Amino acid sequence: MPGVLIAGTSSDAGKSLVVTGLCRALRRRGIDVAPFKAQNMSNNSMVCADGAEIGRAQYLQAQAARVEPTSAMNPVLLKPGTDRRSFVVVRGRPAGTLEAGEYATGRRHLADAAFSAYAELEASVELVVVEGAGSPAEINLRERDYVNLGLARHAGLPVVLVGDIDRGGVLASIFGTWAIVDDADRAHLVGYAINKFRGDASVLQPGLDELTRRTGLPCLGVLPWLDGVWLDGEDALALTRWPASETADALRVAVVRLPRISNATDVDALAHEPGVEVAVTTDPRVVAAADLAVLPGSRATVSDLAWLRERGIADAVAQRHRAGRPTLGICGGYQMLAGAIDDPVESAAGRIEGLGVLPVEVSFGDKVLARTRHPWRGLSVPGYEIHHGRCRLTAPGDEGFLDGVRVGATFGTLLHGALEDDAFRRAFLTEVAALTDSGWVPDAAASGYADRREAMIETLADAAERHLDVEALLALARTFKADR
Repeated sequence: MPGVLIAGTSSDAGKSLVVTGLCRALRRRGIDVAPFKAQNMSNNSMVCADGAEIGRAQYLQAQAARVEPTSAMNPVLLKPGTDRRSFVVVRGRPAGTLEAGEYATGRRHLADAAFSAYAELEASVELVVVEGAGSPAEINLRERDYVNLGLARHAGLPVVLVGDIDRGGVLASIFGTWAIVDDADRAHLVGYAINKFRGDASVLQPGLDELTRRTGLPCLGVLPWLDGVWLDGEDALALTRWPASETADALRVAVVRLPRISNATDVDALAHEPGVEVAVTTDPRVVAAADLAVLPGSRATVSDLAWLRERGIADAVAQRHRAGRPTLGICGGYQMLAGAIDDPVESAAGRIEGLGVLPVEVSFGDKVLARTRHPWRGLSVPGYEIHHGRCRLTAPGDEGFLDGVRVGATFGTLLHGALEDDAFRRAFLTEVAALTDSGWVPDAAASGYADRREAMIETLADAAERHLDVEALLALARTFKADR
């Protein structure tokens, strides 16, 4: 059986979570399943064991399917650097840039890579659960589409539409998607599901009945709103989805929402920690007041540094450094804390001044992709690196910090994912609490971050089993026929 494609009526409709839940539900049934997304547009990525870079969502879905993540699962990754340019990753490796004017016309080689990867994956497993991108109703992009209905037509896939009822207008969005596509594409639409429903389902039923009458598409399920599930979002739409801390004396963390923030998933683990309250902000006052300020990764380090200065956040960071209040820079955020940055690659800006709080010079060159470990205070801390900038110490710091440096209460590292390590995260936050005279201490009884992620995957799978017609989805994947 070739597979089934889960398409959304909009971005962040819940496609990623539905695919994650289905992958685990099908694996429970003993089905050899794998996830696939032809093209991901996201600055949240992960490094596979072989050094290939793919979207975080597909990495997580592979974990849900209990298979090793590979570049075949996300053959094209577009990483936005500006509003009009994206950096292209093909089969896990850098492959140039894509300008806005080329998006609808200059992607034939990307389509070929995606179709080839799908064929490779399809031949290696029993079932592929495919995630679409954006919305299949974007008819302005249909001619060169290889992610939604273009892929469905190429590979003979049935397509299930997922709509987010929490946004409102879900019935109209499903009907509008069905209505706006052409007849040949419409023939691939086989059903729909509602996501994030709260309340009495009987109130919704008349609308579902009428939607089915008008489109001929069956409702394959109504998924409830799931509290406490906030796995690996693809973009900034998914930030601030964590539950608030209920501790009165919580350790307050301010994460700067950079315009080109990347690997924002680094801070998910902080929000997981009991008694830690994470705010994602662009307000310099919030940055100044927090116990810990975090400068996360960036896909456009130089332009985001200029933005920090324009917003007054750079001044807040400098004041924190002088006052001995903790700041953590991760990857691009670390590079911004340097004395100087020489960038002929991302921005072509050449040599500019950094914030000057860490004794580091940054030189941009070939991209580094690696999974690695670094020591800190007796711990061996795992993580992954995705960066063009290379950091060189120009003077001794107070302490080595993973692969980076600490001066006073300012810490910098290129290592993504380090905060997911329970021992390191709790030791680092304990240091932050000491530096700020906070009463916060780690909860020894709290679950580990990996265990929490696994529990969320299981919650998604439970929801798929209870609220989606998984048997009908399997039957569609096995029996759907279309010209290929």
